[in-house]
Amino acid sequence: MTDTAPTANIATLSELLKLSGSQYRLYDIGRLVSKLPKEQFEKVELNQLPYPTPTQGCACIAIAFWQKQSSQPYLWLLKLPLDERGLLNQGARNHFIAIIVEALGADLTQETSKKQEELLSINPYLFTPAQYKLASLNSKIKVDLKQQPSAYFSPFKEYLSHGSDWANWQGVGVQGITDFIARIKHDNHSELLLKALPYLPDEVLSPVCSALENEQYPVALIDALVSALESALIIPDNSVKAMQLLRSLAANSDHIHVRKVVGQLLSNQEVSSELLITLSGRCWQALADEKMLMCYFEHLLSNNDLPLFSSIFKDLVTIPLIRPVAFQCIRSEDRSPALAQAIGQLFSQT
Repeated sequence: MTDTAPTANIATLSELLKLSGSQYRLYDIGRLVSKLPKEQFEKVELNQLPYPTPTQGCACIAIAFWQKQSSQPYLWLLKLPLDERGLLNQGARNHFIAIIVEALGADLTQETSKKQEELLSINPYLFTPAQYKLASLNSKIKVDLKQQPSAYFSPFKEYLSHGSDWANWQGVGVQGITDFIARIKHDNHSELLLKALPYLPDEVLSPVCSALENEQYPVALIDALVSALESALIIPDNSVKAMQLLRSLAANSDHIHVRKVVGQLLSNQEVSSELLITLSGRCWQALADEKMLMCYFEHLLSNNDLPLFSSIFKDLVTIPLIRPVAFQCIRSEDRSPALAQAIGQLFSQT
């Protein structure tokens, strides 16, 4: 094993990665799959900033790292606890570092022995995200490292380009879809998807929407998806498709056109629990407005599901973008008696 003496005073993951001589990239893999800037993460590690996108009280982080002579990155998928202010639990992070240092020393990319693998396998902070997240993460890493997409990329591009045989989707793979969507701003990809969108069968539209939720893309595609969502919301018993289309807009939910359709959705007399959960879990940026968030809270309460209201409220207030808006809502003189009562019950339990 590599001599661990230089690792004795390592205080942060960022230091550990730099000391190992590794190149690395960071990604948030909690709510969405998105890049996590190194400078921001360093401040999070020093508790100078709350974690920007917490998920159920945790920071879910992917770290891809590699040595200069190797093109194949290693991958850590971490779930680290946060405190009530969204700051990183220093003890948990230090424990993770200690496990890694004991197993690998400073050479993070060395070939591991059976004993080292055993040490790594009992690491309580490693987790396995959903397969669709792993597919999107893999695609993003390949784009960032300027690597070729998987063998499934070309068949999906050909499927979109063919323009007629939409029912013949069986040869389409999820990894090909995420590879294509991760390159949505490359070549004519956005235009290809735009033309194909009205014809995609549900079996293809669903993974396309799951991949799109992690990408920012041109306004023409935003508008097409917004229009498709508006149409889906009109049709009774079409909540599954509406939820998928709402998901597809997640990474663009701070765009004015997406905010507008979310406002329209919340102006309806009834909104399903599934759509409300999708809004808070993925499209939280659209709720960063007192009037919008107040309306959202009222919808949660109108479903007479206090446990759902409680869990979503607790989750939303941990997001730095939403936290001040949420507290504006609960202090507002315009809040309904039902909201005032629900908030009272919530705080009496804590």
